Amino acid sequence: MNPIIQVLQTNNIAEDQIKEIFAELTTNPLMAMNTIAGLGIPQEQLQPVMMQVMTNPGLIKEAVEELGLDVEAMEKAKQAFKQGQ
Repeated sequence: MNPIIQVLQTNNIAEDQIKEIFAELTTNPLMAMNTIAGLGIPQEQLQPVMMQVMTNPGLIKEAVEELGLDVEAMEKAKQAFKQGQ
């Protein structure tokens, strides 16, 4: 299981909310980090996972695929967001 999903599930984050977080991570990572920080997950659990994401960004794509989200649509949204900045 993806370590990001595992931490979220361990902290009783609902599957729908997890999917929303990953949709946000692919389109607006900074806002997603704020959302994750606001979930009340203990820092000692969250920090190692965030370090993994920073060193291996592919974890986000793996999690998106594991959750059954549309990776291609998210990539398009990410590109649209970058162009809008």
